[in-house]
Amino acid sequence: MATHHARRLPAAAAAVLLLVLLAGGSAADDASSDDDAGVPPSPGCSNKFQLLTNYIAIAQRGECAFTAKAKIAQTGGAVGLLVINDNEELYKMVCSDNDTSINVTIPVVMIPQSAGKKMKGLLDQGARLEVQLYSPNRPVVDLSACFLWIMAIGTIVCASLWTEFVACEQVDERYNQLARKDGPNSGTTNREDKEIFEISAKGAIVFILVASVFLLLLFYFMSSWFVWLLIVLFCIGGIEGICLMITVLQMARLPNIRVASALLSAAFVYDVFWVFISPLIFHESVMIAVARGDNSGEAIPMLLRIPRFFDPWGGYDMIGFGDIIFPGLLVAFSYRFDRASKRGLFNGYFLWLTVGYAVGLFLTYLALFLMDGHGQPALLYLVPCTLDKEQLEFKEHKKR
Repeated sequence: MATHHARRLPAAAAAVLLLVLLAGGSAADDASSDDDAGVPPSPGCSNKFQLLTNYIAIAQRGECAFTAKAKIAQTGGAVGLLVINDNEELYKMVCSDNDTSINVTIPVVMIPQSAGKKMKGLLDQGARLEVQLYSPNRPVVDLSACFLWIMAIGTIVCASLWTEFVACEQVDERYNQLARKDGPNSGTTNREDKEIFEISAKGAIVFILVASVFLLLLFYFMSSWFVWLLIVLFCIGGIEGICLMITVLQMARLPNIRVASALLSAAFVYDVFWVFISPLIFHESVMIAVARGDNSGEAIPMLLRIPRFFDPWGGYDMIGFGDIIFPGLLVAFSYRFDRASKRGLFNGYFLWLTVGYAVGLFLTYLALFLMDGHGQPALLYLVPCTLDKEQLEFKEHKKR
């Protein structure tokens, strides 16, 4: 926990504190984006300043880059800088591409407009202010991550068991070698088959390629209106998203383990490439930028998000639909296979693949913690924990 106490300011220093720093500059040079345009001239970006040794400086947002404000305050001897926003929201202060080499060592904190007005009023009255900068520690594990873990596993299990509790008990003819095509249930089975989309190996590869193209479109063209368009098109949130994934896992089915291997292997490469390798080409992670909505300020409605309950910094924990659907297809396939081959809970595949998925998701959150919050490709951990487990089980049964 880092704290810092500023010196108590004499009344005569109040005007210096507010007016000495950061005047002038050009709005076009501000790294904070175009919404700084139109801000009236205020203490801003001039290099003409008085020394503020051991004081914390205050500056109004606007006129020049945040890094320029911080650099001038630091040059003047200030031990910190408070930037007063022009509204009640707290803007995300960033560096431009050319500012990353600037050596700024003092803390820079943005405060809401109302807090800035209150501080200015007190200083105008000659009050003495003491500022404490506090950086709270984040919890190791937030309750929201536990909820997401349970929701993801529950979605896969529910989708796998759905027909067991909702539909009539019928064994899929594809897995029942003894079923007669002219039996009494053949008509019902045919009607069910019409509602099921069976994934092929070729279709799996094409889907990954289309998903990559769509991800690039979101990366380059996603804006606020585009996000709202997606929201209208998908109309999904938390509960709706879970229902949608259950429906997808019911309608799309894997025919065999070979197609499952092709689909999950391609999804594995897709996830790793767009998270870890894409920064080498696009200078930032395309997957993370799209998931967070960096270009629009809104996250896409194709993931489950839960706000962090006990994190003083706020934010969300999230998991993409693909991280549930891709492994879920394999888990649902294993359940149908167990039913068709009349395997029990402990000597079949379904239970152990579900456990493997739970372990893989746990490893994902563990890696997220060890990497200090840097986005992780969940399929990097989920695919080995599910597909490899399935392959080992199949080899073991073949030996028997």
